[in-house]
Amino acid sequence: MAIYALGDRVPKIDPSAFVHPEATVIGSVTIGPESSVWPQAVLRGDSSQIVIGARTSIQDGAVIHCTRANETRIGDDCVIGHLVHMEGCTIESGALVGSGSIVLHRAIVRTGALVGAAALITNDTEVPSGAMALGVPAKIRPDCVNAADIIEQAAGYVANGRYHKANTRLL
Repeated sequence: MAIYALGDRVPKIDPSAFVHPEATVIGSVTIGPESSVWPQAVLRGDSSQIVIGARTSIQDGAVIHCTRANETRIGDDCVIGHLVHMEGCTIESGALVGSGSIVLHRAIVRTGALVGAAALITNDTEVPSGAMALGVPAKIRPDCVNAADIIEQAAGYVANGRYHKANTRLL
């Protein structure tokens, strides 16, 4: 597993979390209980910190950074899709960020919100609870997301993470 300290910055990974052996975790990164980090994901907490809550899935190829001025925080029960790039932003609990999306500095994706695949959430943008953000740059469509669907998807990744933690092996 590629888990690195960076000076005095040391990752904190809950024992129940699953970090795939081909993911990379560097520096000030906290990964909460039953969360999963999938192959080729990179979480680099070198200039401030990254905090991942409980039961959150960081999928294949996601790149999560922070800046000196802005931590990256991802809440509980979130789904962060394949090839997502985010830095210096906040994703509240129960949100979904679709595959290939970019979420930038000081942006906030509120509880129960959804960022559509390949969307661009620019600096200082807020995606309200229950809203969907689509396009480049993203346009907000209010009140069209069922938050329970996101929680259900997150739960599926918790189960998948448990399975992989118990059964993944290098051949």
